[in-house]
Amino acid sequence: MINRSLKLEKHVENNKVLIIYGPRQVGKTTLVAEYLKNYREEYILKTGDDIPFSSELSQCSLDWLQKKIPDGVLLIIDEAQKIPNIGRALKLIVDHIKDVKVIVTGSSSFDLLNSTGESLTGRKHVVMLYPISISESLSITNKYDLDNNIKNYLVYGMYPAVFSSELHTKKVEIINEITNSYLLKDILAFDKVKNSRKIIDLLKLIAYQIGQEVSTTELAQNLGIDKNTVLRYLDLLEKSFVLFSLGGFSRNLRKEVCKMNKYYFYDLGIRNSLIANFNSLDTRIDVGQLWENFIIIERMKRNSYTNVVVNYYYWRTYDRKEMDLIEEKGGHLYGYEFKWKKDKTKVPQEWLDTYKNSHFGIINQSNYFDFVVYE
Repeated sequence: MINRSLKLEKHVENNKVLIIYGPRQVGKTTLVAEYLKNYREEYILKTGDDIPFSSELSQCSLDWLQKKIPDGVLLIIDEAQKIPNIGRALKLIVDHIKDVKVIVTGSSSFDLLNSTGESLTGRKHVVMLYPISISESLSITNKYDLDNNIKNYLVYGMYPAVFSSELHTKKVEIINEITNSYLLKDILAFDKVKNSRKIIDLLKLIAYQIGQEVSTTELAQNLGIDKNTVLRYLDLLEKSFVLFSLGGFSRNLRKEVCKMNKYYFYDLGIRNSLIANFNSLDTRIDVGQLWENFIIIERMKRNSYTNVVVNYYYWRTYDRKEMDLIEEKGGHLYGYEFKWKKDKTKVPQEWLDTYKNSHFGIINQSNYFDFVVYE
């Protein structure tokens, strides 16, 4: 059993809603089930797929809520984004039912984020559950096997079901199933998405541009659709936890590139499934891209699970001086370059001249451990 870093008991409070976000199949339901094994008080477990319950809850009837949800109970709603008016209903519950505790999970933020944002101001905790992290992997393996395991993580990703399988064929089967049947489900079912093929084609284009600034105009031309549609699709892919983006960092607009974003995948198995490439690293030409994506998302997992508040960017000048990741935290700037192989990369002089009290580091196979692993 993989020991997950997100501990629900630290976040569950009376008259507060704990919202657990994350991609499909990362273990949100399993995490809640494990929490309930040691929970000794009364609880109610529902799902957004329960049509009668969802229909009644979405009516936001205080009388019905008070009859169905007793004081002091723990209410859990899985896939809560499927329920209309969920934010208003949750507000009524935590405001009017004494000592109630609420946990809701969501694999997309299309509706859940919007409908709970204003309604639950001051009444919620929001946490993110990612695919398995390196730190979590060490609960069933050890540090000395990481060098070999990393090569698998870059190819197959870190979804729990994939991580727990040993055979190449089984890993590929699972990650393809997650890609085709689960992860894109929210996007392709979204009522304003008319052409699912364009979404897949867009993802494939992004898959080949990891670590590069992405031109939405160029994407639109390649896909034969307008730029605004591309922007909307990218927004949907971020809200459904398939992609995340980094914007350019700039305090000197004349020299620094900041208008285009870079896009990365929450899990590399999804990326490799989209381009149908599960070859070993020694036969690939995209190892540098895989390594950059992998270290950035592992760093984000580390910061998230250790409650470190960070703003993330990339940095690049018009004369092509660049850094893969900039972290802004505690009033300081930290710049990083990610290299699969150890080399003699030097800090760009423009960075030192412009940001004199900043930090710089190169992360490669010899020193990544302390950068991404946490207690």
